[in-house]
Amino acid sequence: MGTAFNTETLRQSIEGNTATNLLSLYADDAELRVVDRNTQPSSPRVLHGREEIGELLEDVYSREMTHKLERCVVDGDTVAFSESCRYADGVRVLAESMITLRDGKIAEQIMIQAWDE
Repeated sequence: MGTAFNTETLRQSIEGNTATNLLSLYADDAELRVVDRNTQPSSPRVLHGREEIGELLEDVYSREMTHKLERCVVDGDTVAFSESCRYADGVRVLAESMITLRDGKIAEQIMIQAWDE
């Protein structure tokens, strides 16, 4: 995949069926903050490093669901994107992310997600 970040690589990684390619986009010391109904802004879920982020991604990609990159905007070392997901039973998830790149890799990510209940 190389070290340069690009939207098409992000799309292929998100829409793929394994966590491996998506995880390769993260820096070794990346941080991911997740805000949702269960982990609200005052106490987000914070994952440190590729190992912790990889565990989350492996869990997500082990589920029977599809992922789609809806929109992506790149401005220098800042990227914003929308991702929609759908479980086999029809439940939908929407995630909005803001990331900071360092040397072409994701160094920081804030993800806000909501799902059907």
